[in-house]
Amino acid sequence: MPYPVVHVLFFWFCVSAVAVYAIAKAISRRELSLKDSKKLLLLMFVGGLCTLFPDITAVYNLFVNGNLEHCSIGPVPTHSLLFSSTAILFGMLVGYAAYRNLNKALYMAIFAGSAFLTHLLLDDISEGGCAYLYPLYNNHISVFSIMDTGFAEAGLFKYLTVSFVSVFCVFIVILMALFALNRFEFEFSYMTKK
Repeated sequence: MPYPVVHVLFFWFCVSAVAVYAIAKAISRRELSLKDSKKLLLLMFVGGLCTLFPDITAVYNLFVNGNLEHCSIGPVPTHSLLFSSTAILFGMLVGYAAYRNLNKALYMAIFAGSAFLTHLLLDDISEGGCAYLYPLYNNHISVFSIMDTGFAEAGLFKYLTVSFVSVFCVFIVILMALFALNRFEFEFSYMTKK
């Protein structure tokens, strides 16, 4: 399991690259306003916190049970799509409190959901799977299970299928974050030569 700081930094610098780029560009042009910096800080706070939600029970268990067990709340695994609803609801509440606009709240929820999913993907890579589909399927699934295996062992079709699925999962998470960031006016821009 990656340490919490790795989850936060991965989300901030890999998935939220558009916001980091837009802010760096605005700072270099001296165009950064206080309003924009507050917007970025709120996004980075929500994303950073939501990427840690799957491990939230570690804090409780540290103080109550003296261990760092963090993979479930009762029978519900915290590393599942079902538990991602906590991050999505948190993002929606923070978004609505900050903007008093249901559309902005929805985009903040999407951003929070993408942050949560980056945690699952990093843990999947390092631990070999998560209980993504709980309660439909209780066992761990790894979307990266075959990435280090050659197609000779797995068969070409299975190798290509699993490779596509694993890369597609990362693509969807990044696309979710980019979509939400675009709605908060953070975007890469294309400039034509004059």
